[in-house]
Amino acid sequence: MEDQQRLNNLLSQINAYRQQADLIQQQIELIQASIAEVDALFNTLNDIEGKDTVEAFVPIGAGSFVKGELKDTDEIIISIGAGYAVKKDAAGAREIIGGQKEELKDSLDKMLANLQQVTDMAGNLQAQAEQLAAAAQGNMTQMS
Repeated sequence: MEDQQRLNNLLSQINAYRQQADLIQQQIELIQASIAEVDALFNTLNDIEGKDTVEAFVPIGAGSFVKGELKDTDEIIISIGAGYAVKKDAAGAREIIGGQKEELKDSLDKMLANLQQVTDMAGNLQAQAEQLAAAAQGNMTQMS
């Protein structure tokens, strides 16, 4: 009976670690999407830099766009976080987004390390649970 309780406890812990791993994986995917967005912004800045006007599709809401012309591409309003934005030239904007990308990469590395740790812990508990289940099965066979 004590072995069954230990096994149930191990299984409960394994499920908790798996749920935690799923949440970490979701965070990793969000960070990866943010990195891709920053990369796209970097490429766009390179494409428009030095041009007087640029034809583009401008978002107007609800996933809808209208073809428009961007003027004065030398001035870019870029988010610096916490609801604040600053006006920069393309080089200054690239510098800011380069820093943002580094922060995202650091967060991604931490999340990947956390995921590995949680996965390792779940794997160790899984091995313990399998050993306990095999021992319990052996005890049941001997009683027969």
